[in-house]
Amino acid sequence: MTKYKVIFTFPNGSTEEDDDGPYDSIEEANDAALQWISDYDTGGEILNMSNPGDYPYDPDEAEQIDFDIIEIEE
Repeated sequence: MTKYKVIFTFPNGSTEEDDDGPYDSIEEANDAALQWISDYDTGGEILNMSNPGDYPYDPDEAEQIDFDIIEIEE
């Protein structure tokens, strides 16, 4: 059965796999990826509010995160 997983690519070139997958459809994977990016941005903003010196916040960073949805067999 074909499933889908998401791989994120950050502006610095590093990658990370979404741990919540695999997903049953491309649409489900896409929705999860967009939610993940939104949560990443919110988390960065909250960390910055708690300690800006240690956690600088760039509001444009989340917009630069790219993701690929790939097929996997399960």
